[in-house]
Amino acid sequence: QVNLVESGGGSVQAGGSLRLSCTAPGFTSNRCDMAWYRQAAGKQREWVSTVSSDDSTRYTDSVKGRFTISKDEAKDTVYLQMNSLKPEDTAMYSCKAWSGTIGSMACVTGGWGQGTQVTVSS
Repeated sequence: QVNLVESGGGSVQAGGSLRLSCTAPGFTSNRCDMAWYRQAAGKQREWVSTVSSDDSTRYTDSVKGRFTISKDEAKDTVYLQMNSLKPEDTAMYSCKAWSGTIGSMACVTGGWGQGTQVTVSS
């Protein structure tokens, strides 16, 4: 199974930047799609971005042009570079592996990581 550990969160002022990391040993060899999600206090978890096994990327509209997802397959690590942060980006950010179109079931059996908190002040 692909287990996930997120890091890189913190507190920043609006307009600042953070880079989140998700270390997920095995996601490359299992050809997983990797996604970032976030959950603000009192709200449902929402999808933020995905990088697929074929390197294609997708973003939710609210972060397009500000966030960039990338991966380092040699390190089995996925990144989320977050620029021009806004108070509404405040949330617990988590990564998740999915099987996508060609990945193995090991992608999904690892569940969710513990998340990393991002707080943006105005």
